[in-house]
Amino acid sequence: MSQVLNELLSLLSLERLEEGLFRGQSQDLGFGHVFGGQVMGQALSAAKQTLKTNRQVHSLHSYFLRPGDEHLPIIYDVEIIRDGGSFSARRVKAIQKGRPIFYMTCSFQAPEIGFEHQDEMPNVAGPDALLNQQDLALTLKAQLPQSVFDNLRRESPLEMRLLDPMNDLTPNKKPAKRYVWLRANGKMQCDLCMQDYLLAYASDFNFLVTALQPHGKSFFTPGIKMATIDHAMWFHRPFDLSDWVLYSVDSPNACGGRGLVKGQFFNQKGELLAQATQEGLIRMKSLT
Repeated sequence: MSQVLNELLSLLSLERLEEGLFRGQSQDLGFGHVFGGQVMGQALSAAKQTLKTNRQVHSLHSYFLRPGDEHLPIIYDVEIIRDGGSFSARRVKAIQKGRPIFYMTCSFQAPEIGFEHQDEMPNVAGPDALLNQQDLALTLKAQLPQSVFDNLRRESPLEMRLLDPMNDLTPNKKPAKRYVWLRANGKMQCDLCMQDYLLAYASDFNFLVTALQPHGKSFFTPGIKMATIDHAMWFHRPFDLSDWVLYSVDSPNACGGRGLVKGQFFNQKGELLAQATQEGLIRMKSLT
């Protein structure tokens, strides 16, 4: 396991302060605020630690209320809503500086056998011949400030390879569709819970930016402002992020200063592992 992956898994493990109260540290990814995927992964970890059964998360619904300070720890306050015969529900409040920055409601289910069907996996090229995010940064080195280039080139706990990547510095208009192969940067242990936390973390990458593609904009475009409003996930089947997973993302709508994106995760066998949706703020500020 790589050092950066081990550090992320430790970040997602949390410190128990007392019954239903946990503390998580923050990481600085260069966004100027806490990365939303970190808060989701940690909140899910906090909720799971209040369960006394082997139930696994099957859905989460979350709202981002305020930007988190990446230099401060986050307190997670877990409310036990219900423990039924098959399902358990939890509500998690993330707190910094005495104020809530994030809320999540999540549901856990005992393993059960039932009807099965799923969407087909998109027919796209595999990951082997694609460049990862560090290699893509090299192609833009001459056009990037040194600090931005260094941030893009640093080792990541997740390796991501984008199909048909565009130049984010001079983006052209293209359909609101994005395919990303991703996997953990190292061998993961067979811990289903940690796999869930890491997928929640990963689901926030390459997501809302897809809504900018039809408009020929990117997160590097001067004046662009983006922020996640809400994020939901559904977990369908067990998975192992040691192996490649395809994140198929599309944006069916943008209006009113908001963009909507949907994503599906498939393993290389074509099994649908999980799905996510997100709505976020996308605004173009005047530079004059």
